[in-house]
Amino acid sequence: MIQAALLAGLLLQVQHQKHHPPRSADEYSKILENPERDKWQKPHEVIVALELKTTEVVADLGAGSGYFTRRIARHAAKVYAVDLDAKLLEKAKASSPPNVETVLATPDDPKLASESVDTVFVCDVLHHIEARPAYYAKLKRALKPGGRIVIVDFFKKQLPVGPPPAMKLEASEVEAEFAAAGFKLAKPHSFLPYQYFLEFRPQ
Repeated sequence: MIQAALLAGLLLQVQHQKHHPPRSADEYSKILENPERDKWQKPHEVIVALELKTTEVVADLGAGSGYFTRRIARHAAKVYAVDLDAKLLEKAKASSPPNVETVLATPDDPKLASESVDTVFVCDVLHHIEARPAYYAKLKRALKPGGRIVIVDFFKKQLPVGPPPAMKLEASEVEAEFAAAGFKLAKPHSFLPYQYFLEFRPQ
């Protein structure tokens, strides 16, 4: 579920391994952790907008080398770093506070226990998940009562970062999929230059 691509000579995007097989976890990490990413990903602003509680349990889906995992962990009670790549998870664990637990997932299952998390955070990964309706059902089961799923992904148009438009999902398409899965859009954010930022809660 996670992979990195270089676009316009910079880091650009976390992508599924089946599309662009990686050469090494070290190469991934260098791309994912490139300081250039901060300029448009705005991680501090994203964390602030999440309004995390100190009692909150968060699953960072497609955690990679821990770019968001370690930031979330500073504000939450516990974070599950979820990814398909064991070596990347090792890097995420090494760079994160002790309240991070790694979860080795499969392409069709995040491997999260029922009612185990308050927030599922999914950044630049959703458009690479296949059979999303079935996947949403598993994420819904993983949520505690009152939980939410947060989606950050690229606008479906030509951008200086991210994958080609054909690989992206329209925000309206994501909203429709979540509505069909029994969720409502609780809060949209509009400060990211290249991505939509949507919070969904079960209806």
